[in-house]
Amino acid sequence: MLQQGCWLSPCRFLLLPFSLVFGLLSLIRRSLYRQGFLESIKLPVPVVIVGNITAGGSGKTPLAVALAENLSSRGFHPGIISRGYGGNAQNPVCVETSSDPELVGDEPILLRKSGFPVWVGRKRAEAAQKLLEANPECDILIADDGLQHYALQRDFEIAVIDSGKGFGNGFLLPAGPLREPLSRLEKVDAVVFNGKGMDLDLTVPEYPMTLSGNVFISLDHPKISAKSKEFSGKRIHAMAGIGNPERFFSHLSALGLSFIPHAFPDHHPYTQKDLGFEACDIILMTEKDAIKCRGFAPGKCWYLPVRAEVDTALVELIVKTLGKKDGS
Repeated sequence: MLQQGCWLSPCRFLLLPFSLVFGLLSLIRRSLYRQGFLESIKLPVPVVIVGNITAGGSGKTPLAVALAENLSSRGFHPGIISRGYGGNAQNPVCVETSSDPELVGDEPILLRKSGFPVWVGRKRAEAAQKLLEANPECDILIADDGLQHYALQRDFEIAVIDSGKGFGNGFLLPAGPLREPLSRLEKVDAVVFNGKGMDLDLTVPEYPMTLSGNVFISLDHPKISAKSKEFSGKRIHAMAGIGNPERFFSHLSALGLSFIPHAFPDHHPYTQKDLGFEACDIILMTEKDAIKCRGFAPGKCWYLPVRAEVDTALVELIVKTLGKKDGS
């Protein structure tokens, strides 16, 4: 269940008292929302939460897009809301593909490229209300990374787990990577594993998810694409500023590519200097990185879009659960 890594550093034990305080405050906060002492807003349409219990990325954004596409194919009209992490917008903002990532964040622009309406806001309920006002046809909302945002009531909760990262040392922040204790997983409606599953012995439904993609897109000329074999013999550098850069590098290796990897922090604010790799013919990056590098990246940059493949049984469970809550 627990994975090795930086979270097992001995100095982390010095932070355990702070983790206990963090856990206590989180428990009190959630209880205040559940008991009605803190306001939790109920929207006029169902809300599906896609989140996780660990800090950092786990595959929430591609899953949110996949759910929106699957629900759309079943006759729903989804909208997507996000915190807009990494952006500096103070009030709710409508996201477009041309939006500035410094304003709305990088992941919301990825969400918007799916074609569904997207709004961001520090207060997700306000962003949701603005989205519904601007898009009255929307009859279901997907909240990307909203598991701990209890100010917004939800109808279905999904916890995404990156099985490659696991739960570190199992401690709460700041001694470990957990936002909430592992017991929180028993309270969600479904758990989705990004990658191989884990033996967690949960009573809630579990579903697999895989990320696929093998066609690279030129950052300068988005209509130009290439397969990995077209980079044969090139001096390749690969960069990733995501929650789990190793997953991207492993994906490239599986495509038969040889490269020099460069891992950056999640949501890293790239500058032109970051791309100044020596002895380099090709730079490969994630689509999330490409959003922040457009405008100053050299012509040798390519990004790899990925899609989340999810079990249709998960979508069927969502539809069935929402139907029950509607009384149908």
